[in-house]
Amino acid sequence: MIILDGNKTSSEIKDEIAIDVNKMKEHGEKVPHLAAVLVGDDGASLTYVGSKVRACERVGFKSTLVQMSTTTTEDELLQKINELNENDDIDGFIVQLPLPEQIDEQKVLMAVDPSKDVDGFHPENFGKMALEMESFIPATPFGILQLLERYQVKTKGKHTVVIGRSHIVGRPMSILMSQKGNAGNSTVTLTHSYTKNLSEITKQADIIIVALGIPEFLKADMVKEGVVIIDVGISRVPDETHSRGYIIKGDVDFESVSKKASFITPVPGGVGPMTIAMLLKNTLIARQRKTS
Repeated sequence: MIILDGNKTSSEIKDEIAIDVNKMKEHGEKVPHLAAVLVGDDGASLTYVGSKVRACERVGFKSTLVQMSTTTTEDELLQKINELNENDDIDGFIVQLPLPEQIDEQKVLMAVDPSKDVDGFHPENFGKMALEMESFIPATPFGILQLLERYQVKTKGKHTVVIGRSHIVGRPMSILMSQKGNAGNSTVTLTHSYTKNLSEITKQADIIIVALGIPEFLKADMVKEGVVIIDVGISRVPDETHSRGYIIKGDVDFESVSKKASFITPVPGGVGPMTIAMLLKNTLIARQRKTS
């Protein structure tokens, strides 16, 4: 069994990006500039945005954090997005989710200029991705592809089962795994809450990608020997014996499933670190497209 180490792989990708940025500096070129919009004071969002800012510093990017109050109106946020769209100094930006209830998330994501949509959430980018055209791949699916590719996990002709159909992970992964390419060319089954006899389907899978948000949902009796497991889930499970009062669990019962797996991502330290690395990669790509 081989651990698909997201911490190690994301660090390697950041080092590669830093080399590219240094070359830009040597040639007197503008370095990539990533902005993040944070509405409100959600603790998890603050932590996540903070880690993105630190990652920018590590690779030599310029970064801007736009903080707005919880009472920000939808119009005020849309105006700020328009300013970022028109700011030539900004190469890419993200709007941190979730947003306060007075704001329509879909309307906000639609307002982002697709050429600066480094999260890859805009319908234009999603559509181009599905058609195998030049686009921004959502950061988490992009990270999963990189893990599979860099660990040389064979996907060609394999049966991939995706559990969960979110627009952020499940649905894009179901498209990407079937496309032509190094981490693709597999036959994909997309499953969800209405799928009958799920365990019968997962037992046939060569690769399982789980993105449900249900701690330890996938058990050992649901998989076959030699399966490749990609666990996207991350949940805080109360645990009074831990100093923080909780522990982090994935969607996979790691203890039992890892004994049957050929490759598996841990939680934490698997898919999670890859997401930020690929957000940086998308920002670098956005900068490069401007100069090409």
